[in-house]
Amino acid sequence: MTNLKKIQAEIKLVKNELMKISDMRPGNLNQQFRKPKEKLGEYYQLNYTFKSRTRTEHVRKENLDRIQTEIDAYQRSKELYMRWIELSIQASKLREKGA
Repeated sequence: MTNLKKIQAEIKLVKNELMKISDMRPGNLNQQFRKPKEKLGEYYQLNYTFKSRTRTEHVRKENLDRIQTEIDAYQRSKELYMRWIELSIQASKLREKGA
C-alpha cells in the first residue's frame, strides 16, 4: 500500500504543477525569409493544429518571446498530463492486485 501512497503523492504534485501553468498554445515558431537565398526579409510564422484544423499565423518580432513561452507551457502541460496518466495506470494496477 505504500507504493500506492507514493503514486498518489506524485499525482498530487503533477496536479499542482498543472495548476501553475498560465497561458498556453500549441504550435511551432518558424523563421522564414522573403528572399531565402539572400536571407533577406525575415518574418516568423506560428504553425499549429487545433480541432483537426491546421493553421499558420504571422507573428510579430516583438511577440516572439511571449508566443514561445506559451508554446513551452503547452508542451509542459502535455508532459504533465502524460505523467498523470502513467501514474494513474500504475495506481489502478496496484488497486487491482489489492482487491
